[in-house]
Amino acid sequence: MFKKFAAEALGLSDIGLIVQPKDYDKVDADDYLFHEDQEKIHFLIKSRKDEYCFTNLALVHVDGDSAVSSKRTIKRYDYAQHPIGTVTIETAGTIDLDVELKFTIGDRPFSIDVRKDHLEALKDIYKALHTIGKLQQRDAVGRAHAVQSASVVGSMLKLNTAQDPAAVQAHYRAVLEAMNAAVLDQHMRRDFSQVFEKYMHA
Repeated sequence: MFKKFAAEALGLSDIGLIVQPKDYDKVDADDYLFHEDQEKIHFLIKSRKDEYCFTNLALVHVDGDSAVSSKRTIKRYDYAQHPIGTVTIETAGTIDLDVELKFTIGDRPFSIDVRKDHLEALKDIYKALHTIGKLQQRDAVGRAHAVQSASVVGSMLKLNTAQDPAAVQAHYRAVLEAMNAAVLDQHMRRDFSQVFEKYMHA
C-alpha cells in the first residue's frame, strides 16, 4: 500500500505500459467490449489508474480516480461519432521517464504518458490514429457533398411543378434514400480494423 501511495505522490502511477495481446483478456476494458459485434482490442495502454483500450470500433477508457482507489468509470468514444485529430508524440528528454501520446477524440483531449522504452510500439498507434483521423475527414467531406447534392436535386424538383404529384413524391423518396445511404453508410465508417491491422506490430 505504501508503494501505491508513493507512486501516486510522485506521479509515477500515470506512466503507462503497453499491454501485450496475450494479456488482453486480463484487463478490465475487455469486459466492456461488444464482442457480439466482433469488436476486438488492437492496442492497449495500462497505468495504475487508467486503461486506454483502442479497438476497431472505439476508444474505451477505464478512468480511475487514483492509484489507491478501486473506483473506475468506463467511458466509450466510438470513432463514428468522435473524430480523431491533433495526434502527436512527445519524445523523452535525457532525464524523463516517459514519452507522451496526445490526441483529441471528439472534443475530448487526451495526454497519455507511456514508459519511454515503449516508444517504438507507440509509433504504431500514432500512425493508426493519424490515418483514422484522415479517413474521418474524408468521410465528413463525402457526407457534406451528399447533403448538398440532395438539396440541389430537391430544389430542381420544386421548380418542375408540371410533374405529377405522385411522381414528385417518388423522386423525393428516392433522393432521401440515396442521401441516407451516403451519409449513414457509404461515408460513415465505423470499423477501422484494416487500419489497425496495417500499422500494428505485435
